[in-house]
Amino acid sequence: MTRTLTSKKMGKCRKRIFFLYLPVLLMVLLFLCVGRFLPLSEFPKQADVIMVLSGGGGRVEKAAELFKEGFAPYILLSKASEVTGPSGDLQQTALALGIPEKAILTEDAAQSTYQNAEFTLPIMKKNGFASVIVVSSDFHMRRVKLIFDHVYKKSGVELTYISSDSGYNTKEWWSDRYSRETTFNEYTKMIGNAFGYDGPEAKSALEQIKHWFR
Repeated sequence: MTRTLTSKKMGKCRKRIFFLYLPVLLMVLLFLCVGRFLPLSEFPKQADVIMVLSGGGGRVEKAAELFKEGFAPYILLSKASEVTGPSGDLQQTALALGIPEKAILTEDAAQSTYQNAEFTLPIMKKNGFASVIVVSSDFHMRRVKLIFDHVYKKSGVELTYISSDSGYNTKEWWSDRYSRETTFNEYTKMIGNAFGYDGPEAKSALEQIKHWFR
């Protein structure tokens, strides 16, 4: 009888310990995995056009690589006038990489990822494009997919997502300043997008939040 009572007490104690530490373990797991969740890249497939989103180095270079491998006959640059590297803006960079001018389409009004999707869709329809490879930085691709899947949902356009390497540390995102800030920015923007904050107002809200933590 005594042994039975002791066993029951020990069992209850183990359960208490388990439920006490479970939230901690889940938080640690979440902490370790947030960086791995952001990157996304699919296998490239033949498409009508390759779209490059402004906002980071290496994106035009990745698109040029796909173009030269024959995955699409056109490149569409969203926010083409944004400076992206030593060669200048997105369009100048594409030309410097050997992309023929006649193969380049541009959009220059987008101020956010949501507007990248919103403002490129009419261009896709105008040119009769039914498939697109969307290129952006690795850390940006999860949010890109969420937004483009939403905006392009009823368009009939097939979307393929290919990322370019940015140097973002997915496994140890906390270990360097660039990866920490990138992670914070992406998740803040993702949450903002989920609550309907898109475009310039979302960037303004992000800057305000960042100011609070300084």
